[in-house]
Amino acid sequence: MNDEVWIKLANKVNELLAKPDVAGVAITHGTDTMEETSYFLHLVVKSDKPVVLTGSMRPSTAMSADGPLNIYNAVAIAADPKARGRGVLVAVDDDIHSAHDIIKTHTTDVRTMSSGEAGLVGASLFGKDTWYRSPAQVNTAKSEFSVAGVKAPLPRVDIIYAHANMSPDVISSAVANGAKGLVIAGVGDGNMTAPALEAVKAAVAKGVVVVRSSRTNGGIIRRNIEVNDDQLGTVASMELNPAKARVLLQLALLKTKDSKAIQDYYDRY
Repeated sequence: MNDEVWIKLANKVNELLAKPDVAGVAITHGTDTMEETSYFLHLVVKSDKPVVLTGSMRPSTAMSADGPLNIYNAVAIAADPKARGRGVLVAVDDDIHSAHDIIKTHTTDVRTMSSGEAGLVGASLFGKDTWYRSPAQVNTAKSEFSVAGVKAPLPRVDIIYAHANMSPDVISSAVANGAKGLVIAGVGDGNMTAPALEAVKAAVAKGVVVVRSSRTNGGIIRRNIEVNDDQLGTVASMELNPAKARVLLQLALLKTKDSKAIQDYYDRY
């Protein structure tokens, strides 16, 4: 998966949804990067009509293949008028997830997809849908982001994985090689070693936008808790894990490099 495919897909989805005879769109997608593609579409689709991604953990030749029913449910959700206005959705294993919240949690388990503390948007049982909630964050038709007329690649944003005895040169190297933004998959509440924090400070001074997220895949990274974001000039990812935080930063950098404006995006999206 790459920026070119994302942009082409988003433009095709917007083209289809603009037609009055199209109720929604269902998309088959590999599960490895589904959380990123779905969130990208969540930010750039310009319609409140449902867009539903689905995939499978088992091939069609396997015993108890999960793909056929996932596709059936995804199409049913895309055709359901009650799915409108809920942003981009992911349908897997009878569950309906928001693109904002879904993460892959297991290498092989059929129930690999989770929405964590946010919970499911709904459930689909053999094409019969039950709805629990609508995502609170800005998305799709109300989003400020667009890829109309945008050419790949999007601004380069690298994810840096924090760990014990983390070396600062992984940060400075990314900057030297052209990264316009960085997402730090920090330990705990988005923290990192003291030398790494100094490297982040140097990166910000060079105009690189740095977002703090967490490698834990849970919780909220708020400003100025373990790290003084105001002093460093960094952005807190709030509810977004590193993969999704990267997607939002790529789109935000099409509009601005101002860290305060970008923090506002993370607060609302």
